[in-house]
Amino acid sequence: MPAAAVGALDRLLEVTVLLGRDMAEGLAAHGLTVPRATLLWHLREHGPSTQRALADALGVTPRNVTGLVDGLVDGGLVTREPHPTDRRATLVSFTDRGARLVDEFGAGQAELAGQLFGGLAPERLECLVAGLDEVLDRLRALVSGVAS
Repeated sequence: MPAAAVGALDRLLEVTVLLGRDMAEGLAAHGLTVPRATLLWHLREHGPSTQRALADALGVTPRNVTGLVDGLVDGGLVTREPHPTDRRATLVSFTDRGARLVDEFGAGQAELAGQLFGGLAPERLECLVAGLDEVLDRLRALVSGVAS
C-alpha cells in the first residue's frame, strides 16, 4: 500500500477522533448522547416520524428507539402524539424546546464548517468534497459488504 494512502487514512482517523470528541462534549453539555442526537437530527431532516420509522432509519430495534424517545420526552425535547391516520401508531415530534435545540445545532454546524473550510479556495473545497464522496462511497460499500 502506498505511504500516501496510509497517511490519508491516518488523517481521516484523526479527523474522526477529533470530531467525535467535540461532538460528544457538545452533546453532553445538553444532556444528550450521540444516539439521541442522531434521532433528533433525523426528525429535523424528515419531520415527525413513527417509532418504527425511526428504528429503521437509525438501524436499531424498536425497543431501543422506545428508550431513546423516552429519554427525549423526559428531557422535554420531543412528544408522542397520535398518528392522524393509523390509530395503532404514534408520531414523535419536536417540542418547541427541541426544535430550538436542533436549530442551535444546525447553526453550530454551519459555524464549524466556516471555521474549517472558510479559508479554502472554492476549487480546493470542491476537490476535497469530491474526494471525500469517493471515499465515502467505497467505505459504504465495504461496510455493507458490497465489493466494488
